[in-house]
Order: sequence, then structure tokens, then C-alpha cells
Amino acid sequence: MGIDDYGGGPGAHESGVLVVTTNDVPGYRVERVIGEVFGLTVRSRHLGSQIGAGLKSMIGGELKGLTKTLVETRNQAMDRLIEQAKARGGNAVLMMRFDVTDAQDVGTEVCAYGTAVVLVPAST
Repeated sequence: MGIDDYGGGPGAHESGVLVVTTNDVPGYRVERVIGEVFGLTVRSRHLGSQIGAGLKSMIGGELKGLTKTLVETRNQAMDRLIEQAKARGGNAVLMMRFDVTDAQDVGTEVCAYGTAVVLVPAST
């Protein structure tokens, strides 16, 4: 995997929705607050990655299979977050965060959440 494979979800130019971890966006103002939106996914751990992770933990180093799975899972949660914001009429999500938890020892739950808003240029 190259560095691009470890990046975040789609940018605003690709999705039509700006997603930021900040309270505001310089040069823009919040015209309307839509409310909380989230994207959720649960991924099970497959046996191959579990065995590989167990062996790797004995000798140290990055667990590349698990890293790839987590990146894909976070991106899927982000895609769902963006879809929900769009469906509710938003063009941005402020204060986006991830929450990652074990799902009853069978997988990993990843939730991307934030506040959907309508942003407009500050000059209008």
C-alpha cells in the first residue's frame, strides 16, 4: 500500500460535502444547522488476518493487513456520513470524529459522526 492508500475519505471536490474536524471554516459561515449525522460500519475479523496478526505480534512490526482493513472501514464510515449529510441537504460536516470499538469480540465497529450544516461564503 502506498501513502495514498492510507489517506482519509473523499475530498469536497469529489463528494460535494466538505468534512472538517473544526468548529468552523475560514471564509464561510453556517447558514443552517441540520444536525447530527453519522456513518456506521462493523467489520468482522477474518481468520487469516487474525493468525497473521498473532504471529506478527511475536516479532513486532506493523500489522499491514489489519491497517488496510481499518483504513477501508474508516473510509466506508466516512462515505456513509457524507451520504447522510447530502440526503439531509447539507454541504458540510463540522466537528467530524471517529469512534472505534470492539463489537462483542467478533469485529470492529467504526462510527464517523459530526454536525451537518449548510455553509455559504462569509461575504453573502
